[in-house]
Amino acid sequence: MTSPLKALNSQDYYKVLWPLLTLSLLILFVGIGFRSPWPADEPRFVEVAREMVTSGQWLFPTRGGEYYPDKPPVFMWAIALFYLLTGSLKMAFLLPNALCGLLTVFLVFDLGARLWNVRVGRNAALLLLIVPQFLIQAKNAQIDAMVMCWITVGCYGLIRHFMLGPHWRWYFTGWAFMGLGVITKGVGFLPLLMLIPILAYGLKDRSLFKGRLTWTCLAGPVAMLAVIACWLVPMVLTVQSQGSHELLQYQNNILFKQTGERYAHAWHHIKPWYYFILTVIPMMWFPIPLLVLAHWQRLVTKVKAEPNIAILLGWVVLVLVFFSISPGKRDVYILPALPMMALLISAALTGEAPRRWFETLVSGLLWFLGCVLMLAGVLALSHYPALVKALRDYSDDLSGIGYLFICLALLWAALLWFLRKQLSLVRVAAVMALAWGLISTWGYSLLDPVRTPQALMAHTARVIGEDAELGLIKFKEQFILFSPVSITHFSYLASVEEQERNAWQWIQQGERRYLLVPDTATLSCFDLAAGQNMGMAHRDNWILLSEANRLPECQAPEREYRYFTEHPGRWMTE
Repeated sequence: MTSPLKALNSQDYYKVLWPLLTLSLLILFVGIGFRSPWPADEPRFVEVAREMVTSGQWLFPTRGGEYYPDKPPVFMWAIALFYLLTGSLKMAFLLPNALCGLLTVFLVFDLGARLWNVRVGRNAALLLLIVPQFLIQAKNAQIDAMVMCWITVGCYGLIRHFMLGPHWRWYFTGWAFMGLGVITKGVGFLPLLMLIPILAYGLKDRSLFKGRLTWTCLAGPVAMLAVIACWLVPMVLTVQSQGSHELLQYQNNILFKQTGERYAHAWHHIKPWYYFILTVIPMMWFPIPLLVLAHWQRLVTKVKAEPNIAILLGWVVLVLVFFSISPGKRDVYILPALPMMALLISAALTGEAPRRWFETLVSGLLWFLGCVLMLAGVLALSHYPALVKALRDYSDDLSGIGYLFICLALLWAALLWFLRKQLSLVRVAAVMALAWGLISTWGYSLLDPVRTPQALMAHTARVIGEDAELGLIKFKEQFILFSPVSITHFSYLASVEEQERNAWQWIQQGERRYLLVPDTATLSCFDLAAGQNMGMAHRDNWILLSEANRLPECQAPEREYRYFTEHPGRWMTE
């Protein structure tokens, strides 16, 4: 193992660290404030956070006033906190993941520098920064980037203790962040899988972890459970004291259905066992798979020679196996393994001469992508029918997108030519930084109006008046978040039939009440054909219904559901 007495060269460490963090800040933070929350998940989390701030009720997340039981509250807490601090929801919702991405880059650099040298740490951090899956998640508002960060801190704590220690403070800190990961998205415990290869090496050579692998290690789970209890205990006590049916449903759903049941008996995103290996990793972890293919002999040699690298690789494989066993799979599930994968690849390959075929292949891919961008720009300007159809969710007028693609393609080609004598990965980093810079500014500004229902909801508000009430059937959370008028819905979790029956009763019990419904809905209590077309959003035409469109009779709902949110879209004028 690496000696804990090995001293870092502080001058070299900080000489690399500050430019690295500056570069990371530029890449991860550019674009914040340029766009609104986009589907599929962002509007849900942002609306939950907005309601936390406006209602003052932070313990039980709600969307449109209805309890949201799918995820623990930590990620929504973070958005809500930044909303309170900045006063701008548009600024706040991307900040948590940008900061988590920045922290992850630092942790990978720091581990590489401490375990090996500053060059390894730098290369690992830069490799992480060019992997598409890392950047995509760090620059949006899904939970996975935050979970990745907490899991990386958990791994960092174990590594500082076992590979650089003993360091009990970091050991227990790692366990504590596992607990934070659990109350962020359930799988925060994944760093403990690292104990399997650590124990295997410890049993093989008992001097390897002397003073580190002791009975005190068994106290680690206490730190994890203590952090989990900070949310779990108040939640359970509140549920038991109030005892309402909805709170009991929330508790059972989040503690059981969304954890073990979702893992063992997933009900959506069903994929084959090889999904991550053959579909996700080759594209979303580029260029890591190509590096493994190019230098597999060197990697095997390093794994055999260095327990540190072998332990990291063993953990990555265990995480991959863990998620591959479950029938339900999404590409982001394996994101937490990426930072340690970047670290071990850098440790194994730093100093290795590049393979000629690797350089040729990556260079060819970069030039090919530049040509694809140019072709896409030309087709967009000419409003090529197939492209119009493919991008109908993003823009009706493709001229702006066409100019963006052409400009990006020209700058892309100029960069590749200017850096033609540099290593291919340097060119990858340069064009990735360029692409994200343009997309996160110019691109966000072009896409934002059509990636939200803001125009549709504003038009509806003008038609009915902002002091009217609007009911929603068969909707997504963005229709609440962007509504200038007060919203009533009839349970997001209820069937469309039950939503309609509740809406039929609701619309006749007050004045100036309307319903907004997609024209794809099949209704039996309203005359959908007689409604007023409000326009298109997210591939659906939306129809405005009034009491005049209510049919004389409708079956009574099995249960009354009504959830009211007063003027949720006020954040847009703050």
